[in-house]
Amino acid sequence: EPAAMADFLEERISDLIRYGSTWAEDFEVNVVTTSGGQEYRSLTHPFPVRRFDLSYLLTRDDLRTTLLATYQRAHGRFAGFRARCFDEWSSNGVIGTPTAFDQPLLLVSAGVYQLIKQYGTNGTAGATGYPYRVIKKPVAGTVLVGIGSTAIRSADWSVDTTTGLVTFAADVTASISSIGQSNPAVLTVGAHSFTTGMAVHISGVNGMTQINGQRALITATDATHITVAINSSAYSSYASGGVVHTRPQTGEVPSAGFEFDFPVRFDSSLPIGQEHPNHRSAEASLIELLNP
Repeated sequence: EPAAMADFLEERISDLIRYGSTWAEDFEVNVVTTSGGQEYRSLTHPFPVRRFDLSYLLTRDDLRTTLLATYQRAHGRFAGFRARCFDEWSSNGVIGTPTAFDQPLLLVSAGVYQLIKQYGTNGTAGATGYPYRVIKKPVAGTVLVGIGSTAIRSADWSVDTTTGLVTFAADVTASISSIGQSNPAVLTVGAHSFTTGMAVHISGVNGMTQINGQRALITATDATHITVAINSSAYSSYASGGVVHTRPQTGEVPSAGFEFDFPVRFDSSLPIGQEHPNHRSAEASLIELLNP
C-alpha cells in the first residue's frame, strides 16, 4: 500500500547540486494590485525557499546513475533527502569555518533551542525582522554552541541532527555563600556537582555586584568551592546572596555554529537524454523543504 505520509531519506546526496546547476531563492509574498495600480503586499512567512535547477548537459554516466537512483529511491517527488549546496553550507558566511558564536539560537522551550541562520544582517532589518532559515539538517560532528562570549563544551548540550534541536543538559545550580576578591575568583557554594569545564552564570550577588550577569568557565573545584575564570580582585567586597546556573539565563544569548545540508525533494519529472553511450543529458529540479 502507498505510504500515508511523506518520507525523508536521512542521507546526503552530495553530488547533485554541482557546477552546471543553478539555484534561485524566493519568499512567499502575496501581492494584490488594485484597479488604480496600488499594491498591497503581505509576507506569508519569513523563510527563504531555495530551488535548484539540475539541468546538466552531457552528464557523466556515473552522475546520471546517481541522479536516477536518487530519484527512484525517493519515489520522484514523494520523499525528501539531504543535499549539500557547494556554495552555501556554513553558519559562518556561506562556506566559512563555523564558530560557536555565528548564529543566535531560537528558543523552543525551557533548555531547548532551534538552529537557525539569519540573512541580511549587514544592514538594518525592516519591521518584519531579519529573514532566517530554520536549520533542521545540521551535519553531524560540526555543531558548536556558545552562550554570550563563552563556548560551551559538548558534554553540556546535545543536538538532534534530524531536527536541528539543541538541548542543554539539566541545569546545575547552587547558592553562593562567599566570593573572594582574587584572580581567578573563588566561590563558596557548599556541596555541589559542578565539574571543571562547565560554564556558569552568576546572578543575585549583593556587595560584589560587578560579578552579576557574568558567565565563565569553571577552572577548578573542591568539595565546597568552584573557581571561575573571572578576575574579581578589584570588585567590591562580597556581602551576601547569589546563585550560579549552568543553563542559559534570562538576558543571555545562546548561539551556535554548524555546517548544514538543504532538505529537498524533486520538483519535476526526470527526463534523461540518450546522446551518447557514456554521456546523458538530464533535466530535474529540487525544492527546499521547510518542514522535512
